[in-house]
Amino acid sequence: MKTNNGTDNAPTTAAGTADSFAEIGLSLPLVQTLTELGYETPTPIQQQSIPLLLSGKDLIGQAQTGTGKTAAFSLPILDRLDLTRGALQALILTPTRELAIQVSEAIHTYSRHLGRIRVTPIYGGDSIQKQIVRLRGPMHVVVGTPGRIMDHLRRGTLNFNALRFVVLDEADEMLRMGFLDDVEWILGQAPTERQTALFSATMPREVRRISERYLQSPTSVEITHKTLTVPSVEQFYFHVTEKLKLNVLTQLLDTRDGDAEAMLIFTRTKLGAADLTEKLQARGYEAEAMHGGMSQSQRESVVRRMRAGQIEIVVATDVAARGLDIEQISLVVNYDIPGDPEVYVHRIGRTGRAGRSGTAFLFVTPREERLMREIERYTGQRLIPKKVPSRADVAARRMALFKERLLKTLGEENLDPYLTLIEELAEESGHEMAEIAAAAARLAQGEKPIVVSVEPEPQSIAGAERGMARLFINAGRSAGIGPSDIVGAIANEAGIPGREIGVIDIYDDFTFVEVPARHRDQVLDSLAGATIRNRETNIRPATEHDLKPRREFKPRESERKPKRFADRSDRRTEDHSGGWYEDVPRKRKAGKPIAVKDKKRKKVGGKKRR
Repeated sequence: MKTNNGTDNAPTTAAGTADSFAEIGLSLPLVQTLTELGYETPTPIQQQSIPLLLSGKDLIGQAQTGTGKTAAFSLPILDRLDLTRGALQALILTPTRELAIQVSEAIHTYSRHLGRIRVTPIYGGDSIQKQIVRLRGPMHVVVGTPGRIMDHLRRGTLNFNALRFVVLDEADEMLRMGFLDDVEWILGQAPTERQTALFSATMPREVRRISERYLQSPTSVEITHKTLTVPSVEQFYFHVTEKLKLNVLTQLLDTRDGDAEAMLIFTRTKLGAADLTEKLQARGYEAEAMHGGMSQSQRESVVRRMRAGQIEIVVATDVAARGLDIEQISLVVNYDIPGDPEVYVHRIGRTGRAGRSGTAFLFVTPREERLMREIERYTGQRLIPKKVPSRADVAARRMALFKERLLKTLGEENLDPYLTLIEELAEESGHEMAEIAAAAARLAQGEKPIVVSVEPEPQSIAGAERGMARLFINAGRSAGIGPSDIVGAIANEAGIPGREIGVIDIYDDFTFVEVPARHRDQVLDSLAGATIRNRETNIRPATEHDLKPRREFKPRESERKPKRFADRSDRRTEDHSGGWYEDVPRKRKAGKPIAVKDKKRKKVGGKKRR
């Protein structure tokens, strides 16, 4: 493409920096807003991009997530809008609904001293009729996803006649999601006399082609860091087994700082997010899920409540959390390790934002070591190993937090009525005041005891964690049973707090659950013949023959030692239902145990065996 002066459409490189937002040319109302928001110094991408966009140049901005790209293009657009006209003047394309909402809210915040700026997000999953009503009125800025923008253009409910600014945000992500053809179609409908900016973390060939075709002599701004991660985020990893990940997570939750704000836990799939959320809720944690299987209004509700401090824990998938920008997120947990290092960077970029510090944890099973090394190579950083919090750590943390609460109450509250009550109880019962205070402390903790037993206990059978007993229940997923049903039955019938219940593995026709070894007999007696989900069940101690543990490593065929069997029956194990299976796991979806009856045949040495 040629520019109006006949020069080639090759990008030039930006130069020069400024120390304040006033120095880079922003108007006084915008500078005032940024000062009120606590923004003191422009980030590198803002220092270089804002003056170029204010001057009307097309721009290619290459920078990682969390570097301030939204302000880099939003502020110049706001400064150049013609508020005497109510027509659409700026279009911002984003790959996801969440990012569209995020950018729209940011523009609304930045414009507080500019008068009535009209901006709206347009995306699929929202009522198109409501969007049409909003678009009929005055509208200065539209932030939307490609599919829904195309829909409105074809309906004639979106008018580009007065369009002056177009921004492609996270262009590489739009490529990954298959939106580039839609983006090109939209750009083809826009006026040729316009200013265009393209922002992307990476610059693959297809994105570069878009810039060459649709941008006029763009200036290129590339912000590089020594690492691709967020410098304000501390990164740690835990060595775990798949079976114990939930226990490690709950121990991590119980030992985090008392002043910790919101946390985000990532899983690979929406089923995994829903399952983990249910398990956390069953153990007494206030957790909510956010994944692609939820409606848009449900996901927006989770984000609003998280911002308002009403939710501490959100379990999310990568797509649902894309573009999520909540300053209160102080902790990110990679419960499932991502297969793509770039996804890891996006995940941990959800914390440590707006000048705050953050912490990120990665759960790594033995077979996932290779993926962690790839992440370290990609980011140029070594992750710090972290010791799994012990029961002693949990006990110490709970005690410290309770002491803090007591001291705060002693200093702030009028305790005279309670002193009178304690004195009366001591006189009536004959107990010492210290004993009564201890009983009151125990009651105040409810199902979350201050003191956790930390004495070493013998390893229990059938693969249970130390100090836990593994039990077998003859009902599972096919009976509609979920983790909350198991926790509820044990808590209600045996009187054991949900937080003390360990790993729950639910299969199609049976379930394993771990309970504290000291409560094993109590649980067995209380649940004998109990009804769960309208089904009478039997419970007993698990044995090694109920289901053999899955191996963490599956060696290559060439590395396996040949197995010899004196008799065909030696390589078969009788299951509890009277059938036979060989302990050969099949490929399965994450988080979905395989019932014994689902074990498949494996071909070895040219022969099939069972």
